[in-house]
Amino acid sequence: MSEEETSSAAEAKPGLRKDLMVLMKVRLNLFVLITTFFGFLLASKEDGIDWLLLANTLIGTGLAAFGSAAFNQLMEVDLDARMRRTADRPLPARRMDPLFAFGVGWMLAAMGIIHLSAKVNPLTAILTAVTVATYVFIYTPLKRWSSTNTLVGAIPGAIPPMIGWAAVPGHGLNWGAWFLFALLFLWQLPHFVAISWLCREEYETAGYKMWSNGDVSGKKSALLSAIFSLVLAALPLWPWLAGWTPGWPGHVALAAGVLMGLMLAALSGRFMRDGERSSFRKLFFGTLLYLPIELGCLAFAWG
Repeated sequence: MSEEETSSAAEAKPGLRKDLMVLMKVRLNLFVLITTFFGFLLASKEDGIDWLLLANTLIGTGLAAFGSAAFNQLMEVDLDARMRRTADRPLPARRMDPLFAFGVGWMLAAMGIIHLSAKVNPLTAILTAVTVATYVFIYTPLKRWSSTNTLVGAIPGAIPPMIGWAAVPGHGLNWGAWFLFALLFLWQLPHFVAISWLCREEYETAGYKMWSNGDVSGKKSALLSAIFSLVLAALPLWPWLAGWTPGWPGHVALAAGVLMGLMLAALSGRFMRDGERSSFRKLFFGTLLYLPIELGCLAFAWG
């Protein structure tokens, strides 16, 4: 191999820094931090934001999320190796020692939970521990056994805004926290149904048990997505009727949430009619559009 080829190969090979970012799913876990911040923001509407408390909440939650991502990949090395989009992760590509990855996961998860207990409050630490345990010990192995894993996996994905909410003194797990849980739980369902169908062949080859398995036409997946989207469209009535989003900003938030939920249902229905892959892609991108708009409207309207 020439010196130029050797140099190109070295540049193409990911370094430890990049491998650690992949192991911790840094980009994906930014979503965890954003939704945690959003829960904290809504709970702080009355008294204002305690920025130091917010920073400690995000640090602890982020560390635990990064650690659980490492454990998830350790448990799925064999499955990741079978899929093109995950085969180059550091563990299936054998660029990283599994014992090192285990140490990283254990250290980060433990540090995150301890940090929340010491710097925020015990409830946030308990919620975070439940999130990690559900994600690592229930959801991850369940993907090999049952298609209900999507429902179970939506639970740890919906807890982060509750952590942010519970971090603010005097709030705990009241009805506002449970509304945020319901919002994130329901949003994830059409989102991940779209992903699982678009990646159906890879998931089937790897051995994952998903709702999309065998659903060549996509009609089953589209129907599930439509049902979840309709329930999601009704959810904004909760804060509006409870008086958490008063006045005309609340009417705007209600209208936006209902219309966007109906939009996702309509995109699901369109796929059921035409069966075009592009229609399911539009549904996927629609779910990506839904969340920032809905969270922004709620942040604007929340009283």
